[in-house]
Amino acid sequence: MLVEIGHILPYAVLFSLPLALLGVLLLRRSSDGSLARAMTVLAIVPVVATIGGVLAVSGFMFTPILMTTLLVCVLVALVTVPAAVLSGRALARRSVWEREARERERAAEASRRELVAWISHDLRTPLAGIRAMAEALADGVVARPDEVTDYAGRISAEAEALSGMVDDLFELSRITAGALRLTLSDVPLADVVSGVVAAEAPVASRKGVVLRADAATWPVVPGSDPELARVVRNLLSNAIRHTPPDGTVAVRVDVDGPSALLRVDDACGGIPDTDLPRVFDVAFRGAPHRRPVGGGLGLAIARGLVEAHRGTITALNHGPGCRFEVRLPLTTADRP
Repeated sequence: MLVEIGHILPYAVLFSLPLALLGVLLLRRSSDGSLARAMTVLAIVPVVATIGGVLAVSGFMFTPILMTTLLVCVLVALVTVPAAVLSGRALARRSVWEREARERERAAEASRRELVAWISHDLRTPLAGIRAMAEALADGVVARPDEVTDYAGRISAEAEALSGMVDDLFELSRITAGALRLTLSDVPLADVVSGVVAAEAPVASRKGVVLRADAATWPVVPGSDPELARVVRNLLSNAIRHTPPDGTVAVRVDVDGPSALLRVDDACGGIPDTDLPRVFDVAFRGAPHRRPVGGGLGLAIARGLVEAHRGTITALNHGPGCRFEVRLPLTTADRP
């Protein structure tokens, strides 16, 4: 047996080793390519190297035994190569999914850190004001009745701002944690939009902004009235905040195919194209002239609530400013 092995070994190694080395080179070349290609090369190389060693040992004498052996090798290749291709594709898909998941996790973690930093700063600002005014009242620095009343009003306003930020954080945490549970019913958009417009009209009037609402039709959508009202309120508040005095904020409701369409146009001067895809990101503030009051969570919350209603929300530059479009599925009775 040892003599036979010693006789066979040089021929087998001499012919199979170059083929194996060629396979290594091919694997290195395909390392930057697809995983399926690499798996195919990895499956073919041992079969080809085996065939080369068998041919060398047989002295290239095509006997029935050699033909049977070659046929077995070919059949093995026909089985292993497709299996390698399928496995490579499956591994490639899994690798891509895992890489994307890691990237999403890193992006989410960076967003969380950014949010915590900004919210910490925004919370400290009103807290510092409340503390300073409270100390002034306690120390008697402010004693005249009109000054006390003014300070009390300021403290109340700062406390209200803090409460709004805390509410936004709570709402956003429910959305991101998947804990938001909607009680759906048929909601007329006329009631939602008219109520929010009436509430925001004094704010727009104080700033000198014209607030206008109209509709081609008033559709009915399946949804939760408070959450839909919050979406409209966040969009209107954002539009009024960034529209200069004498500008116009227009709300338009329409039906587009199977969807109710809500548009909010402002006169903010537009958003850079590079920032448009990020306006709904948590705590995104963009250019200095568009930085919001508070934590910058309004648009992120609006997107989460719209998506919870199986709708979509987009932003684009339009006319003298921006347009935010919300599409919501219609009730079955209102669908064309």
